[in-house]
Amino acid sequence: MPRVEELFPGVYTIDGKLATLNLVKGRKAYTEDLVRVANAEYRMWTPYRSKLSAAIANGMRNMGIKEGSAVLYLGAANGTTASHVSDIVGSGGRVYCVEMSERSMRDLIRVCETRGNMLPILADAGDIGIYRDIITEKCDVIYQDVSARNQAQILNLNSTLLKTNGLAYFAIKSQSIDISMKPEDIYRRELNETGKYFDTIEKLSLEPYDSMHLFTVLKKR
Repeated sequence: MPRVEELFPGVYTIDGKLATLNLVKGRKAYTEDLVRVANAEYRMWTPYRSKLSAAIANGMRNMGIKEGSAVLYLGAANGTTASHVSDIVGSGGRVYCVEMSERSMRDLIRVCETRGNMLPILADAGDIGIYRDIITEKCDVIYQDVSARNQAQILNLNSTLLKTNGLAYFAIKSQSIDISMKPEDIYRRELNETGKYFDTIEKLSLEPYDSMHLFTVLKKR
């Protein structure tokens, strides 16, 4: 029988590989493998498809996403990582999925249709006026994975939707900001900008799963 260990509440390893407990038994959200152990069904969570999975695989210590959490997910794309966040927060949590690409939104909606805790929002994460009234609560966590030149500014704008002492998971994509600058200089500049509202509590490279990215965990003051 496969060896199952709980790494964080709602996050498991199965024979050393990351997984989440499937919120919707028998259903996949994309092409992930489903693994049954005893009476439980898990969805395998490869670090090559998810920056959050990669950060956990690389030793991330601060996991603020848990059962019952309200998560604002900026840049949800087709819902791959967001679906695993959905597993973790469970039926009592909520995942507000903001995505501006209509093509990605079609895939995202299909994922949300089978997951009652995910809400798809077609909007630019830099224009919170479009969705501010949809999110009727202060969120426990912001997860941002947005390809834009003003990534820090986007996070700062959305910080108004985050609880004090809430966590933000901020994946800085250096090549989306300025290909002429050294990635390390971009990371320093972006974190200096978010420092207006957040304290940086953790920084992780995503190598070998993603290059030229810095995954950071921030805490709102």
